[in-house]
Amino acid sequence: MPLLIKNLPNLVFLMSFLIGTLTLTFLLRIILTWYPKINLRSGLWLIIFLPTEPVLVATRKIVKPIGGVDVTPIIWVGLLSLFRELFLGQQGLLTQIIF
Repeated sequence: MPLLIKNLPNLVFLMSFLIGTLTLTFLLRIILTWYPKINLRSGLWLIIFLPTEPVLVATRKIVKPIGGVDVTPIIWVGLLSLFRELFLGQQGLLTQIIF
């Protein structure tokens, strides 16, 4: 157990980095939906498409498009923000354990 507590700051940093990267990727995915002529399956857009599409496909099975608008990336940005605040925020669980 002391090893886990000793490495907790590294775990918090890694989790914060991953959640921040995923949030940025979903935000870029939202922005790219404004440009329907962009092919996300080619070129550098694959950096955004590959990590987000499997999650969005699974979420689209639960939440259908509303008025023809795919809201699943917005849902994931909200969920990631909530997760980050609950675990890594100023009053988050892991933050409270460290201090």
